[in-house]
Amino acid sequence: MSDPATEREVEALLFAAAGPLALDDLARRLPEGADVEAALAALAQRYAGRGVELVPVAGRWRFQTAPDLAWLMSEEREEPRRLSRAAQETLAIIAYHQPVTRAEIEAVRGVQASKGTLDVLLELSLVRMRGRRRTPGRPVTYGTTGSFLEQFGLAGLSDLPGAGEMKAAGLLSLDLPADFAVPDPNALHPDEDPLDDGDAPEFHTDFLGEAEAGR
Repeated sequence: MSDPATEREVEALLFAAAGPLALDDLARRLPEGADVEAALAALAQRYAGRGVELVPVAGRWRFQTAPDLAWLMSEEREEPRRLSRAAQETLAIIAYHQPVTRAEIEAVRGVQASKGTLDVLLELSLVRMRGRRRTPGRPVTYGTTGSFLEQFGLAGLSDLPGAGEMKAAGLLSLDLPADFAVPDPNALHPDEDPLDDGDAPEFHTDFLGEAEAGR
């Protein structure tokens, strides 16, 4: 028969331990002559089939969740993808200059835009292909989406930081006209045509491959 007092002491030690404890570990902490093996056997029997069980692991003992209840301990979380500095700048330029082409984005940033950066923003549904500019080559124009507003908690584009703040941050062109206003992301620009059916975006694998090192 196991001594109830020893059982309680072993139980307390195992609950408080940071990891599994061996027989010698337990014996050193208990009064001399304590029957550790009997206490462990009694505790293992008492906890068998319960939500927490006493089990041996590599010659040591520990309390652990019953295997059939492991699903209760799992937690699924969405880890938002952090945008690179280049992607943040590109997104800000698109938000304030839309409809805007890739060449125009490059002109504002002063560096060549990586196609992978635009692919990231398209894949995350933060921007969309709006139409085509009525200029030679008919470049694709980009604008923001409803997901962009949701992501940043904006009721509308009018809630974006003021143009002055964005100019100071270097995210807006300094030569904007005095009557500049945030554009309607859903309206086609006078020099913009709707997209054709074959203009769906194609994503590339070099999502964060930025041409300008250190950005």
